[in-house]
Amino acid sequence: MTKFRKLNRPTGHRMSMLRTMVSQLVKHERIETTVAKAKEVRRLADNMVQLGKEGTLCAARRAAAFVRGDDVIHKLFTELAYRYKERAGGYTRVLRTRIRVGDAAPMAYIEFVDRENELRQAKPPTPQPPQRAPLDPWTKSRLSRQFAPPKEDKSSESDS
Repeated sequence: MTKFRKLNRPTGHRMSMLRTMVSQLVKHERIETTVAKAKEVRRLADNMVQLGKEGTLCAARRAAAFVRGDDVIHKLFTELAYRYKERAGGYTRVLRTRIRVGDAAPMAYIEFVDRENELRQAKPPTPQPPQRAPLDPWTKSRLSRQFAPPKEDKSSESDS
């Protein structure tokens, strides 16, 4: 069973709120909310983009059961699926913004990465290290040669 934040709400209210927030995030591509809600929305929004990338009828029905609005489903399966076809994950970013005046709750923007007018540019992907040749298990390692004492020949001791 996966762990998730309860956000101090009953299950029906919490799921309805998260469904609406994911739908609004897909529609507007950036929303401001509290940090805890943004972290929960990030998980669900990344799952919805993954369904959009699959592009199957089953994925479309699963997404339609969660998000609200046909325009949101259309955007998931066309625009966002095309935008993130090369990306393996991490479709959203959470940026902390301010402390809310009324209750001092930490606020944050959650937005999709690699879009126009984003608040912070995406980092370039880290280069992969060069591939090393596979090691032969029968050769002695440099460390064992460095720290092990040199072997003495038994034949030279018996000759003396």
